[in-house]
Amino acid sequence: MVVAHSINTNRIRISLSEIPVSIAYRVRLPSHTTTNTLFNFGWGPFQMKIFSTIMFFGLLSIGCSSSPAQNVQTQPTQSSKTMAQTTQAKAAAKAKEVKLETATFAGGCFWCTEAVFQALEGVDSVLPGYMGGHVKNPTYEQVCDVNNPTGHAEVIQIKFDPAKVSFEDLLFVFFKTHDPTTLNKQGYDEGTQYRSAIFYHTEKQKQTAESILKKIDDAPDLYIDPVVTEITAASTMYVAEDYHINYFAKNPNSQYCQARIPGKIAKLKKLFGDKVKTQSQSTTKK
Repeated sequence: MVVAHSINTNRIRISLSEIPVSIAYRVRLPSHTTTNTLFNFGWGPFQMKIFSTIMFFGLLSIGCSSSPAQNVQTQPTQSSKTMAQTTQAKAAAKAKEVKLETATFAGGCFWCTEAVFQALEGVDSVLPGYMGGHVKNPTYEQVCDVNNPTGHAEVIQIKFDPAKVSFEDLLFVFFKTHDPTTLNKQGYDEGTQYRSAIFYHTEKQKQTAESILKKIDDAPDLYIDPVVTEITAASTMYVAEDYHINYFAKNPNSQYCQARIPGKIAKLKKLFGDKVKTQSQSTTKK
């Protein structure tokens, strides 16, 4: 390959080392040509100047154009776009999770309490499950076994945005949509699994719950009977079986649900109408 042959004119000097390999091979100068030898094809000086000028602008246009390699570097591939979107989604999910707080309540059958709290603005998710017992990974049948109870309560674990609904707001809804004065009982449902309980996750939640409970106790006209709601530190939450999740949404015509849930939702809307989700918001999560 020719390394450094040059074109010399009165005004232009172009080194062949700057010519791409494909161009250099097409020129194919004789092996005995010296460094300062002119291209000499029998042309006169005028023809050589024209040829040199054409070569100069041709090489200039090649140097200014983008090579395929450059295009690959500047245009992201579909794979890199997908990876970026995945990363952004994970970051957004993490940021969202950081903002959410957790509340856990027991107030009777979790089919009912789940439906009530799903309707609240600021509530991101509601999961039914079991908490407060002495058996690991209990089943629904074990929790409901009156002869050998596991000690768990039927609970709902709520993920909520405190910027939209406060823990105190959730407590007000909790106390107003179940009967906190009946020990181990809600309506016709009886057993320790139906007890009224607040399982706090932070010291602040404990203090807030105790403060509200004191206000209730100091207002004798609020309830005829004393409130028996227990305030206990949250322990392991065992998520209920799949068929319990979104139960009312999946079984709206259930006789049990129809006898209990519509009345609770109506009460929620009457007392906390400004905190209830619109219909479209409610159906999005289900």
